[in-house]
Amino acid sequence: MSHLILTGRAAVFALTSAVLASLLMGCNDSSDSSPLVLGDDIQMNQVQYLGSHNSYHVRAQQDLFDLLLAFIPDVAPTLDYTHVPLQEQFDAQGIRQIELDVFDDPQGKLYANRAARTLFGEPAASGIAELDEPGLKVLHVQEIDFETTCYTFVSCLTQIRTWSDDHPGHLPIMVLVEAKDEAIPDPLSLGFVTPLPFGLDALNRIDAEIRSVFPREQLLVPDDVRGDEVTLELAVLTRGWPRLSQARGKIMFALDNGGEPRELYIAGHASLEGRVLFTDSPAGTPEAAFMKRNDPLSDPGDIASLVEQGYMVRTRADADTVQARTNDTTQRDAALASGAHFISTDYPVPNPDFSEYQVTLPGGRVARCNPVNPGPCEERFLD
Repeated sequence: MSHLILTGRAAVFALTSAVLASLLMGCNDSSDSSPLVLGDDIQMNQVQYLGSHNSYHVRAQQDLFDLLLAFIPDVAPTLDYTHVPLQEQFDAQGIRQIELDVFDDPQGKLYANRAARTLFGEPAASGIAELDEPGLKVLHVQEIDFETTCYTFVSCLTQIRTWSDDHPGHLPIMVLVEAKDEAIPDPLSLGFVTPLPFGLDALNRIDAEIRSVFPREQLLVPDDVRGDEVTLELAVLTRGWPRLSQARGKIMFALDNGGEPRELYIAGHASLEGRVLFTDSPAGTPEAAFMKRNDPLSDPGDIASLVEQGYMVRTRADADTVQARTNDTTQRDAALASGAHFISTDYPVPNPDFSEYQVTLPGGRVARCNPVNPGPCEERFLD
């Protein structure tokens, strides 16, 4: 009889292992669409996900890039990277966290001209119809680093929704949004556009454009996490984040900016009540739930401490093409070990012109048990 019991337990264990392995399997099945079965009791912050930095970015055309090298030789090399379209990142690279930079353009046409192209005998007008339309625009640096896989915030969001709808049950996707309004020098007096200040109206438009694309049930917003707790921070430090069974198929947004944009976004919305985006707010504030710690080497132990407390953290495995050019994995390895939930990189695949440097999760999975806060997610289930 005891032999039969042990055999039965072994069979249950084998089945459990197989089920949980399928839950967090890697890029060979990037749909993440396994049924809601054993393992979805894991909370979304007990998992680690792979992300991409400036996920829309495409390197400038060679003639313009050569000009940038001549005028800003220290900066141009940092712009030398390209990402595939968002849906390809989700499908082929296992990306579950992306970053979009947005510029305010409520009347349209503000970024429709590209003055630098006149230096090469081309018209300034881009001829891109989307850039004529009102709405937030997605690009890195106006006039000099503007190539992108999706020109408007709405078009980027539509790509995300299309992929999400086609892959029901996928692990949650986090979108980091940076509001940009910095002017840049115009050394050749070409008439570079000056971005509009990113005030409250523009911040409200971020929420409005997200809601115009995604139905409420497809979004994971601060109100969902706070529930009936007094503050958002108290909710994540006590009850914790939603379980995967609640978060699958959903999209979470966060504001990259600190300072004035963050304070404007929070004002009148204590604990981010009614807002779409989480904010990078410091511990001890009602809004504290998500935090950025871009350099995992700068304060050893800081990320792990935040993760252990219950906050969700984004960090970077590399920056400015430096690590890829030298195949330096120091920051990458620290990022993965830190327990940060979102590990952002420009190199989910290597750039062979630089080196074999690449960032993937161990085993090539879409997600893995968080190395600092795994909860009931055990690595033995992922063998």
